[in-house]
Amino acid sequence: MAKKKLTKGLWTKEDLKVLKSMFSNNPTADVAAKLDRPTEAVKKKASRMGLRKTKKYMKTLGRS
Repeated sequence: MAKKKLTKGLWTKEDLKVLKSMFSNNPTADVAAKLDRPTEAVKKKASRMGLRKTKKYMKTLGRS
């Protein structure tokens, strides 16, 4: 399936589903690459949606 480029800033239901399922346990850069969006855009959208990294994931980065 060819991926058509959307108007800047529009998030499809599918994009939001991927963001919700991946964000908490994956590097933001990986999520951004999967969604073909800039990392900053993914960070902002996740923040607006109230998504957070899990404590377990943050520990793997050496943060608590």
